[in-house]
Amino acid sequence: MSLHYQSAFAIAEEIRTGQLSARDVLEYFLGRVERFNDRLNALVALDAEGARQRADEADAALKRGEVWGPLHGLPMTVKDAFCTDNLPTVGGDPGRENHRPKNNALAVQRLVDAGAIIFGKTNVPFMSADLQSYNAVYGTTNNPWHTGRTCGGSSGGAAAALAAGLTPLELGSDIGGSIRTPAHFNGVFGHKSSFGIVPSRGHLPPGEGYLTRGDLGVIGPLATCPDDLEAALDLLVAPDPEDAPAWRIELPAATATEVSGLRVALWLDDAFCPVDEEVQKAIRAAADSLARAGATVDESARPDIDLKRHAENYGLLLNAAIGSGMPQAVFDAAVAAVAAAEPDDTSYRLLQQRGIALSHRQWQREHERRLQSRASWHAFFENFDVLLCPCAPVAAFPHDHDPDFNARRILVNGEPQPYSHLTGWAGLSLNSYLPASSAPVGLTLDGLPVGVQIVGPYLGDRTTLAVARMLQEHHRAFIPPPGFGDS
Repeated sequence: MSLHYQSAFAIAEEIRTGQLSARDVLEYFLGRVERFNDRLNALVALDAEGARQRADEADAALKRGEVWGPLHGLPMTVKDAFCTDNLPTVGGDPGRENHRPKNNALAVQRLVDAGAIIFGKTNVPFMSADLQSYNAVYGTTNNPWHTGRTCGGSSGGAAAALAAGLTPLELGSDIGGSIRTPAHFNGVFGHKSSFGIVPSRGHLPPGEGYLTRGDLGVIGPLATCPDDLEAALDLLVAPDPEDAPAWRIELPAATATEVSGLRVALWLDDAFCPVDEEVQKAIRAAADSLARAGATVDESARPDIDLKRHAENYGLLLNAAIGSGMPQAVFDAAVAAVAAAEPDDTSYRLLQQRGIALSHRQWQREHERRLQSRASWHAFFENFDVLLCPCAPVAAFPHDHDPDFNARRILVNGEPQPYSHLTGWAGLSLNSYLPASSAPVGLTLDGLPVGVQIVGPYLGDRTTLAVARMLQEHHRAFIPPPGFGDS
């Protein structure tokens, strides 16, 4: 039996039809974890006995003719930013070590209600606030393609676990590329949903008990095939409980389901946020595959958006969202730093402080700038189905845990660039609430995965997922990292 790179929903179907038992599938993945997790540190909390009990209950239910849902008996893991009632939810914060919530996050509960068995949690950076996954509680998660490289963050453990075949399905979140960047670094598929369509309650931060949805952050699945992404999204999409009596969310059908007639815009590089040539080459090859299959590809078309000005707008709104939960002393320090700075200082270090210290009046002005960007995107997508662009400027880079983020550098075409550029392309779609799927499209000369970001119009999630499916069919499907493909 070799299950670790099969479709999660196909495995669940085989459980429901009696071809597999939930207990056997669970033991299979627990065996994978025992065999491979030590070299990766992707799973950081495990409830093997509780999962075994639940798997036995799933098998017994089927014998009685009871089906829990489309994920009946499927073992899976979730990012350790989601509250889970059977496992610790630490979020990389030493102050929360061994903290056990009373309830599941709403998104987790929707998967459980569909029959999933949550058997483990995957690693994140401290409070999901980095694009590398390491913390003082659980340590560092390695990339299965090269253990000396980062797996990304903040859904880094999730993507690494999927790539290594330790879990068939994962749940992630994204406020700065936290689904798409790890998917790109680890060679798996991911989907950042349109803002507001998946309940975020029970996510850390802010944590259990908070009712606010917050700004920018979204929930979405990671998988080894786009069919699983879409099936999981269908389970996750829902209004908050208070809105459920009257609100319904019905995502429109994809604007294109066949490559012939697909309208693709291609944005590979930008002077403000340069992209490594090997990343560009892999994305261009994917676009060429779509063109050969019948798509129209336009490399000159752009939304009416300046990437540098957009990054400033996004940086302010991002840090305002993150800063709202920071201690008073951090806010006071930010206010003092902004007061002492030159008015035209737009360095990222100060941009962070400006965002944290943003008044509501200033936030409204930045929000208006965002709305103008959204209008530009809306006009752009009248002529295109999707935009293909990088998830990040580089492939997975060596671990860098310098506590000063602003001192870190990434190498792009051999030249050092600011660490903040890791969010430059991810924020392009995120700040305007757009859906974006990520799909593996190639390898660098060093054998590291490269993914592409597939951006679509607001609520056009099915369109970006359809294009991910086209890329899987006409260009490249998921392939396992060396050494993990055997059973």
